[in-house]
Amino acid sequence: PPPADPGPLHQAIARLHEYHWLLFTSVNGVRFFLERLDASPRDLRALSARLCAIGPATCAALEALHLKVDIVPEEYVAESLLAAFAAVDLEGQRVLLPRAAVARDLIPEAFAQRGAHIDVVEAYRTVIPEDSAARARELFSAPPRPDWITFTSSSTVRNFLTLAGPGALDRVKAASIGPVTSDTARRHGIAIAAEARPFTIDGLIEAIVGGPNRGQGSML
Repeated sequence: PPPADPGPLHQAIARLHEYHWLLFTSVNGVRFFLERLDASPRDLRALSARLCAIGPATCAALEALHLKVDIVPEEYVAESLLAAFAAVDLEGQRVLLPRAAVARDLIPEAFAQRGAHIDVVEAYRTVIPEDSAARARELFSAPPRPDWITFTSSSTVRNFLTLAGPGALDRVKAASIGPVTSDTARRHGIAIAAEARPFTIDGLIEAIVGGPNRGQGSML
């Protein structure tokens, strides 16, 4: 859903012409940013910043609007984004990062250390649907239980454990979209049987069906 307080995002859009860089880390970031832009008196003509997108889907969402993406990191994690900016002079640059309400601070901290003025604004929230707890209990309490569960972000790990608890994954293999999500899962006692490479949904599917842990079964 949209941010609980859209004020900071509205203010950033009002100053859109001031930014040198816009960083998008997800398709949802693009979607909700553009929805707010459409609802404002401004449009894409106010955008003079260069663009960075993490991941091919995020890049495609921008290119669908006929926007040129200047930087796409080789790998689809924050650390790779920082490496992609290693040769870029960020001193005095104004940077806008519209993202989820809960996210790591690695990018804004690293950009600030290099002299950038970075505005991190909440573009959307990840929330647990009201019926999810009952649905999780239904899926994991009785056969046929899933053979695999997929985690596509650290928040999906935390939200699942809030809903079902670690005991729900007894004899269920877990697959992760990338190393950050895998680390979160392991810190919560979840063993990762497969990890995507590249760090995309297609990579996640390939890790399950084409990896050493492949097998017949259902996925969640």
